[in-house]
Amino acid sequence: MLTPLRTFTILLLLLLTGCASQRDVAVNPDKANEVTFSAMQQVGKPYRYGGHSPKTGFDCSGLVNYVYKESAGIKLPRTVKDLAAMPAPAISRNDLQTGDLVIFGTTRSKKPDHAGIYVGKGRFVHAPSSGGKVRLDYLDERYWQRSFLTGKRLLAGR
Repeated sequence: MLTPLRTFTILLLLLLTGCASQRDVAVNPDKANEVTFSAMQQVGKPYRYGGHSPKTGFDCSGLVNYVYKESAGIKLPRTVKDLAAMPAPAISRNDLQTGDLVIFGTTRSKKPDHAGIYVGKGRFVHAPSSGGKVRLDYLDERYWQRSFLTGKRLLAGR
């Protein structure tokens, strides 16, 4: 039987759990290192629309899918729109941790249309169509600052 005190305690715990900050969502450091290492190994690989392999090239979501599957065993949706809609904790730019997914809206509509993998120190690995190769960029570059929509913590609790 639930007493008023017990009910209050349960409600208080639920409230406090819901107020936990994004920083409190723990990342498995071993998995984060594996994801980062795998992402960095792809730098210089060619860009190819629809690509999802280091042998043939990557587009942005193909790169993200390949890295998370090969290094962390996580199968992800194929499109950026579906990646952005995943039920993973949303992370602000200031709270990103190594291994987080980063989502961008590069058009006026600001709809999710580009993704990459945060590798620490303000940098992320991605496969941009411009430039023709997987590369490492800084989130504080003006273009990426304006385009950043959210981070996703895919390695939380894994």
